[in-house]
Amino acid sequence: MDEKKIARINELYHKSKAEGLTDAEKEEQKALREEYLASIRNNIRSQLDNVTIVNPDGTMVDLGKTRGKKKGH
Repeated sequence: MDEKKIARINELYHKSKAEGLTDAEKEEQKALREEYLASIRNNIRSQLDNVTIVNPDGTMVDLGKTRGKKKGH
């Protein structure tokens, strides 16, 4: 998500607190928030796909392979 959309989310938030939003602005705010949350979820999934857990017995679990997102070498 780009900075312009994040700025618009913040702008709508501040306007909602100050004077309220029109129905169209409420819908825009809802759509932007959903897009923002989807972006965060995708970023977290990408990070988890690159995490390897080392168990106390020395075995390693690649979360990317466990979740089926990485191909074997």
